[in-house]
Amino acid sequence: MAQDIFECLCDSFVSGVAERELSYYFSLDGLKKTVKLSADGCTVEDGRTVENADCVCKSSVEFFEKIWLEDYRPGMGDFLSGKIKSNDPNLLQTFLKCFGKPA
Repeated sequence: MAQDIFECLCDSFVSGVAERELSYYFSLDGLKKTVKLSADGCTVEDGRTVENADCVCKSSVEFFEKIWLEDYRPGMGDFLSGKIKSNDPNLLQTFLKCFGKPA
């Protein structure tokens, strides 16, 4: 399911939300994806295609799907327990907004 989410991601992109170019690297169990956003578009690439992504997100496929499909929003406990790890949780909220999801 997570693979399908990334394959269809650009179809739900909302123009104008990203105020600058952003790069995201997702490591979800064995699934690795880089997503690049700009004010007017997005690209999804297999693997890690940027040296230093603006935002790195590490979690399980199951937890990512819960966030994406069920609109679950991780709390401090999820980060402290290691269910999800990120160098910039605020940019994760921006990511969701760029695809019309509540942050």
